[in-house]
Amino acid sequence: MATGLKFLIRPMIHLPHLITDLALILASAGVTMLIFKKLKQPVVLGYLIAGLLVGPNFTLFPTISEIDSIKIWAEIGVIFLLFSLGLEFSFKKLVKVGGSASITAIVEVISMLGIGYLTGILLGWNQMDSIFLGGILSISSTTIIIRAFEELGVKSHKFATVVFGVLIVEDLVAILLLVLLSTLAASQQFAGDEMLMSGLKLTFFLALWFLGGIFLIPTFLKKAKKLMNDEMLLVVSLALCLLMVLLATAAGFSPALGAFVMGAILAETTAAEKIEHLVKPVKDLFGAVFFVSVGMLIDPKILVDYWFPVLIITVVTIFGKTLSSGLGALLSGQTLKHSLQAGMSLAQIGEFSFIIATLGLSLKVTSDFLYPIAVAVSAITTFTTPYFIKLAEPTYLGINKLLPEKARNALARYSAGSQSISGTNNWKEFLKKYIFIIVTNSIIIIGILFSVKYLTPKINNDFVNGNYGDIIIIVVALLLMSPFLWALAVKKIHSTAYKQLWIDTKYNRGPLITLEIVRALLAIIFIVLLIGQFFSPIVSIISAVIIIGISAIIFSSRLQSFYSKIESRFLANLNAREISEAAKRADELMPWDSHLAYYTVKPESDAVGKTLIELSLREHFGVNVALIERGKIKLKIPGKDERLYPGDRIAVIGTDDQLKNFEEFIEATSYKETDANGQSVSLHPITINAHSPLLGKSIKASGIRENAFSLVVGVERNNERILNPDSSFTFEKDDIVWIVGDKKTVQSVIKGEPS
Repeated sequence: MATGLKFLIRPMIHLPHLITDLALILASAGVTMLIFKKLKQPVVLGYLIAGLLVGPNFTLFPTISEIDSIKIWAEIGVIFLLFSLGLEFSFKKLVKVGGSASITAIVEVISMLGIGYLTGILLGWNQMDSIFLGGILSISSTTIIIRAFEELGVKSHKFATVVFGVLIVEDLVAILLLVLLSTLAASQQFAGDEMLMSGLKLTFFLALWFLGGIFLIPTFLKKAKKLMNDEMLLVVSLALCLLMVLLATAAGFSPALGAFVMGAILAETTAAEKIEHLVKPVKDLFGAVFFVSVGMLIDPKILVDYWFPVLIITVVTIFGKTLSSGLGALLSGQTLKHSLQAGMSLAQIGEFSFIIATLGLSLKVTSDFLYPIAVAVSAITTFTTPYFIKLAEPTYLGINKLLPEKARNALARYSAGSQSISGTNNWKEFLKKYIFIIVTNSIIIIGILFSVKYLTPKINNDFVNGNYGDIIIIVVALLLMSPFLWALAVKKIHSTAYKQLWIDTKYNRGPLITLEIVRALLAIIFIVLLIGQFFSPIVSIISAVIIIGISAIIFSSRLQSFYSKIESRFLANLNAREISEAAKRADELMPWDSHLAYYTVKPESDAVGKTLIELSLREHFGVNVALIERGKIKLKIPGKDERLYPGDRIAVIGTDDQLKNFEEFIEATSYKETDANGQSVSLHPITINAHSPLLGKSIKASGIRENAFSLVVGVERNNERILNPDSSFTFEKDDIVWIVGDKKTVQSVIKGEPS
């Protein structure tokens, strides 16, 4: 009996406050999320309100016990939010966004940094509050815009393409802002040289991490693919994320930067979509904690006291971002209508603004009122965004009526002229390749030099002392640097532009030779910097010249071979995702569900003895004859006057239904191709870029049939699909052209080479 009573009155097990706080956070977040989903409002606002309700400034509901612990969870949330953003970002997307989006984003960000700063000064705020306000107002919300576009059904509109490009550029600018604001907060003053050095340091480390990451990580994931299930892939991805966070922190950057960079690196791998899918629940969980913690810092009393600044900053945000984004788009060559639509779509602030505001608080350089003001402005502009997107077109119509005819014509001419500016010259093409070789190899070499400087004291203290240790370090470093030094100093720049410049005029040869000498001198300087860490300048210079000379004469072919392998591996990893996606599209048998099928013509077929033009197979059945095999003779992409004979084996392209109807007509027996050589004719998708020799040419003028013995069976343009285009069809930039033919001959025409 006593034992039973003792059991009943046993004290309750005590739960750590962190667990009870987390339960309170997730419960409040879940309830508000359901309410805001029902109201069809952004869930982020629900999280903010949940944080306000369970925070220390609102006592009606149970309150969080340990704010500091929740801040740690929130910091983890920022890391995973930025990691997920990197997975969606991709540096290659940044390259592809084009000048229009880049100009728009740069004009908007610079304008809002200035407008935000001036607004803070006019409100009587101190300099740091004003600077951070400019940063908060400069970045628009990707989440809110995408949601609004989906609900309004405007994602496919032309102005939406510009907006998405602007958001991609802004993502990278936001990362740069985090670094620059951190530097500014540390120095407490605007030092131009220090800010410039921080920008250069950021650019260097981004490039170094990207080059190294693309070379190593996709290869590692590919090798380990057979061993990885979903659980292992998730653990490995998060481990890579946190390792890059540690690396970024050690280099003096924020953890968020490291997470973003690793996400961007993984975005180039074939596992990117799977990783994004696996990480999403983790990101959603910690993201919810982050946004709820943001809400906890909102003090309703401050909002009441600062209602006027909230109102002023909201108006400044809406009109400032509309005007600056619209002006940027207009300057980039967009029409007045599209510029206004883009500007009014970007008139809000969001998740990155919270992160910048949090940075100011964590570094203790901003006032307490700035954070809740930023959250309040974000909440108001989130509600106004869909209405401004709807009002964009009526606003344009009103402004267009008010504009004088001369102004309308001038804007139209400027837009048309900007859009049509294209073309290049030989010097531009050559310098682009020259600078690329210099920059990429220099970054890797400098990275090795930094590593030597950092590791040398540790190696000498722990392993080897004296000159022998120094010589070993130099030899190892030179071995690591050698392929990149060879590429920097000796590698030939294979370019038609280079050859043309050399041939065109003798006055080009002097500058070309000078540029080649500059490359060699730069390689010598890097070797001097390495050896100079251990020996005198004279010894370093003499050693550098000897090393370069020996490498160029004796080891050139070996270094070339080794560098080619490194370059091939890097490019294969860089393009792996695109190649994989192209293969998937080919596996899906084109967007039109077309594919190759093989038939043998029977003697009794009505097609026997008739020419292809007489049969009119494309007109009657929608199919194309890609190959005729007649004994040992193979007629690839046969001409219209070619006849069909008994026993001919033909390869035909079409959809399942088209091929079924064709088979009934020709009374042929389909067969499976077993001869490997018979598969020489296949389906190839190619993309027309700005440098393609096919750009602006019609199918007939392109020589695809005559020169490559190939056939254009379809074109994708602006999400529209054109099957069996006419011979007068002209190729435009970004067209995806589907060609049936031999791979080698197709590639020769694409590159503009004789087949």
